[in-house]
Amino acid sequence: MPSERLSVVVTRRLPEAVETRMTELFDVELRNEDRPLSREELALAMQRADVLVPTITDHIDQALLAQAGGKLKLIANFGAGVDHIDVATARQRGILVSNTPGVVTEDTADMTLALILAVARRIPEGLAIMQAGTWAGWAPTALMGGRVGGRRLGILGCGRIGQAVARRAKAFGMQIHYHNRKRLRPEVETELEATYWESLDQMVSRMDVISVNCPHTPSTFHLMNARRLKLMKPSAVIVNTSRGEVIDENALTRMLRSGEIAGAGLDVYEHGTDINPRLRDLHNVVLLPHMGSATVEGRVEQGEKVIINIKTFADGHRPPDLVVPAML
Repeated sequence: MPSERLSVVVTRRLPEAVETRMTELFDVELRNEDRPLSREELALAMQRADVLVPTITDHIDQALLAQAGGKLKLIANFGAGVDHIDVATARQRGILVSNTPGVVTEDTADMTLALILAVARRIPEGLAIMQAGTWAGWAPTALMGGRVGGRRLGILGCGRIGQAVARRAKAFGMQIHYHNRKRLRPEVETELEATYWESLDQMVSRMDVISVNCPHTPSTFHLMNARRLKLMKPSAVIVNTSRGEVIDENALTRMLRSGEIAGAGLDVYEHGTDINPRLRDLHNVVLLPHMGSATVEGRVEQGEKVIINIKTFADGHRPPDLVVPAML
């Protein structure tokens, strides 16, 4: 790369500390308003930047990459997931893609446990009563939930986040089970006291809680489809802090409404902000606005990783968090 400072375009507002550091290092174009760029705005940004810093709200597909021109050399994604970027096409066009893996593992695992507790112990229902001012006092049978300790937790996708969930759930006395593309090493299984299920169907049918912690890929789209959701026990709950596309949201909604599944805790949705309106009316569902990784510490660390990837690239080296199609 030439010695002059790289031109960097950031598509969303980032923590102030991150934006300040970027301004010191690069010729950076920041956002004044925090809204996703339109497709046309994104195409123009890709034409004038050496480096684009997108987020999950930017869908960079083959058609958009074709409009990028020859200047763009690096897409330094702010976030670990890259299913919104056509990485293979980018590489074919000579554009590198980097991400920020491992930063929000603990934050997302915290939120997973929070959702499990919220659904099992009916916390939002109690909160609604208190906020409405209708609480008449303690009663022996009021708002009875279920005990978490002793329940079987089935983790779908036992990578960094799945294992962090397992460690937390183990401390709460839950029995740890998991299904993964590859079985964990024996020493990891021993540490987590985890039981591996080669058959996802068999695991799903025996669990009290299912936690979705796998990425969205073509092979995981609707992995929890209507048929598999029907295998769940009527007393079971499902929690998703990963990607909404892994669950068939319409099928889940029908089964929650009919009582075939006891409850759900969702932080992500199949169609982004276009959430099935019938989900909002259900008392046995906890809905969060994709805030599983939303901690100050996590966001700043993500920004620091983005900066390191760009700076390393600017110095003529391979970004440390380079994404290649084989990794997906």
